[in-house]
Amino acid sequence: MIKADNVSKRFGRFDAVKDVDVNVKKGSIYGLLGSNGAGKTTLLKIISGIIRSDKGVPEIEGSSIFEAPDVKKRVLFIPDQPYFFHQSSLFQMASFYKAVYDRWNEERFHQLYKHLDLDPNRKLTRMSKGMQRQAAFILTLSAMPDALILDEPFDGLDPVIRQQVKNLLIQDVSSREMTVLVSSHNLREMEDFCDAVGVMHKGKLLYERDLEELKTDISKLQVAFKKMPDESFLAGMDVIHHEKRGRVLTCIVRGAEGNIDRYVRSYEPAIYDVLPLTLEEIFMYEMGSVGYEIRNLIV
Repeated sequence: MIKADNVSKRFGRFDAVKDVDVNVKKGSIYGLLGSNGAGKTTLLKIISGIIRSDKGVPEIEGSSIFEAPDVKKRVLFIPDQPYFFHQSSLFQMASFYKAVYDRWNEERFHQLYKHLDLDPNRKLTRMSKGMQRQAAFILTLSAMPDALILDEPFDGLDPVIRQQVKNLLIQDVSSREMTVLVSSHNLREMEDFCDAVGVMHKGKLLYERDLEELKTDISKLQVAFKKMPDESFLAGMDVIHHEKRGRVLTCIVRGAEGNIDRYVRSYEPAIYDVLPLTLEEIFMYEMGSVGYEIRNLIV
């Protein structure tokens, strides 16, 4: 559905996006994660057709989106800071969307603003950040897009509204096979929301994986031995991180769980546990492996 091959974008001497490949399946939710300044927003704007890439052409259902009005009518982007016309109300913005988007659903628009309890006559600039974001979702979902691209979409929403909005998105993904590409720093939220994730750092995409596959390909081990083996034990696994506390060795390891299990048991451990990893933990360990890690500040 959404495909970007070898996409790059430079601003002056700064490479914001470098040779990035992204593949988002139709009817799925793809989470774009990464460090601050990784190039996520730039990539989203390229895929949305807002800015032109220097190299590589992103496609939506096989069609280039930049300067393609017919394709843009089926793809909507909600930026980190939603934009509305000056002094406009939700009703006035709805009139504009209705004129631009052929699939505008008036009945759904009324259902959504009533469901979210938003005053359609109130000036949007006088609303809170969270209410403005709700308004952006109401307008966007009423336009019935095939693809929805979101940059930090839940920032400013209270927990109740956040869950209501997520439910609406999941409903459209399920019923209409709408495709969602979302960037967020809230990894705990993405863990419950996404089907697949891609991780960016310094303009490059480190990897993209199905979320369940990613979780099964990285394990957290806690092992204790009556007699600690030599360094060959760690050398026999793809270890991202390890630390030793007393007699307990904790390892973060890549690889198939079955292969890891057989390898560890061959050393006859006294204690051996495989612990679940959250998406946030996976992110931190993976980023640590490329030099982006927590450092203590000494003053």
